[in-house]
Amino acid sequence: MNDLVSIITPCFNATRFIRQCIESVLAQTYANWEMLIVDDCSTDDTVAIIQSYCNKDKRIRFFQTDYPSGGATIPRNTAIQNAGGRYIAFLDSDDIWLPTKLEQQIPLFEDPKTAIVFSNYEKIDADGNRKQRVVKSPPSTNYRYLLRRIAIGCLTGVYDTKKVGKVYLQKIGHEDYVLWLSILKQGYMAQNTNTVTALYRQQKNTLSGNKLRVLKWTWHIYRHVEGLNFFMSLFCFLNYCVRSGFKFLK
Repeated sequence: MNDLVSIITPCFNATRFIRQCIESVLAQTYANWEMLIVDDCSTDDTVAIIQSYCNKDKRIRFFQTDYPSGGATIPRNTAIQNAGGRYIAFLDSDDIWLPTKLEQQIPLFEDPKTAIVFSNYEKIDADGNRKQRVVKSPPSTNYRYLLRRIAIGCLTGVYDTKKVGKVYLQKIGHEDYVLWLSILKQGYMAQNTNTVTALYRQQKNTLSGNKLRVLKWTWHIYRHVEGLNFFMSLFCFLNYCVRSGFKFLK
């Protein structure tokens, strides 16, 4: 399989990290990709850095929002709308892929029931230091399992538009979780490569770093997005809290 992969990268004031992010894509052993970087009206040198890479490699495409949206949803959706690939992959501007990520993931889509492929990932600090803090996910997951555990790290997730069409993100907290649920709800599976293919940069003062806010988002998803009754929501929520507690300890 050698179909085009569209890599979705939102960014805002990413001068410190955007070079590492782009270089990790350029280093991919799977070469048939396009990288769609959507800047959310940065005020630093982010745009100049991105454009310098666009001039070197035509696979890198640059877009910019009309106004600062204050989040990743609109930039991601802008990129998805302009994507030409069969596969949609996500990589935020402060994260890093390891060189064989796509090479390991794309062949797993040969299974007709697999619409999402993901991987384990390793946490790094703001300076990029690796301390073997690996977040492991189950070998595979379906809709019911994913309700109880957020098993797919966004920086590792890839979905197949040939099977599910282009799926966009809702402007809602935990929008990537809702995206994966909406795909698996159609009856598909998600497969894990069971390898570490990406490095997640853990930073303070990020939206997803506020644990209480994340818990509120998750409860809202169970009750108002997925429409679960109170008791099923509570069951899933308690499972999520336990699993998340282990993950945050890493």
